[in-house]
Amino acid sequence: MAHPRAGDRIAVHYTGRLDDGRVFDSSKEKEPLELTVGEKQVIPGFEEALTDMEPGESKTVTVPADKAYGPHRPERVLAVDRAQLPEHIQPAVGQKLQVQHEDGRVTDVSVAEVSDRQVTLDANHPLAGHDLTFELELVAIRDHKS
Repeated sequence: MAHPRAGDRIAVHYTGRLDDGRVFDSSKEKEPLELTVGEKQVIPGFEEALTDMEPGESKTVTVPADKAYGPHRPERVLAVDRAQLPEHIQPAVGQKLQVQHEDGRVTDVSVAEVSDRQVTLDANHPLAGHDLTFELELVAIRDHKS
């Protein structure tokens, strides 16, 4: 049996869990995830775990935050005056928004806190700072590069 190598197109089923056991994502009720090894389509620790597997094999791995979405960075959390938000937005904790920078870039943020005067926006990935546990099943190597 072969192991996936850079450039191989593979199919994998996965279930991702947080430390408390909550599932944050899964392919089990869908088609398997297809990706090309080495193209950074998934977090580094997820891809690394697949490279020593054979088709049909399953395993559970814990990916530390530094090989997942990185640490939660306090400098990516910002409190803004409610008056700075467009009038049509009624902020609520957990709400997803986009912030446009002066140079045209757009950043996805979530509302972390809301008070009468301020809204705290968090630009960290929702899974930043978390170690993630994945149940993996390498379904197939669809296109094996020699």
